[in-house]
Amino acid sequence: MAAKDEPIIIKKYANRRLYNTGTSTYVTLEDLAEMVKKGEEFTVQDAKTGDDITHPVLTQIIFELENKEGQNMLPIPFLRQLIAFYGDQMQMIVPSFLEQSMIAFSKEQERFREQMKGALGKSPLDMMKIATPIKALEEQTRRNMEMFQNAMRLFTPFPPAGSNGSSAAPAEPARKETSEKPDDLQELKEQIAAMQRKLDTMS
Repeated sequence: MAAKDEPIIIKKYANRRLYNTGTSTYVTLEDLAEMVKKGEEFTVQDAKTGDDITHPVLTQIIFELENKEGQNMLPIPFLRQLIAFYGDQMQMIVPSFLEQSMIAFSKEQERFREQMKGALGKSPLDMMKIATPIKALEEQTRRNMEMFQNAMRLFTPFPPAGSNGSSAAPAEPARKETSEKPDDLQELKEQIAAMQRKLDTMS
């Protein structure tokens, strides 16, 4: 039995069965999805090796949900862009960007839900006020995309391979730009932190 503040341990066996050590019962991927929605923390471990396999299991849950009719949330252009980032120099910043964006979106979502609850049963004029948080979500998405585009410019200082620039570019400037990448990464992290602080003040 896990301590109150510790994540519940889910053990995955070779036969793909999942065992919740907190409730001493076997569970399904749907059960884990419900636990996530309820905010219950858990980690999934390989029953034989003890390895943490939470990431692939959560990815499998998303795959299952995306394949349910009418539940698609990930648009095809987003999936294509995400796939393109694997192995790219931008890959290191994508997780942080997505995490910060989802945290900020979740905060706005809670405010939106509260306003929705308060508007139920009220006049159409009161219902029109719901447009305000929707616009806030749209504005936040726009700001996030601008920040991400700035990040991409920081991490792609070189022209495309097929550009008409000189093929014999000096080696020394290239080494200099490469050495400046850690500073660019730090600057980007500071921009993300500043954006998060600004969003927190808006909450």
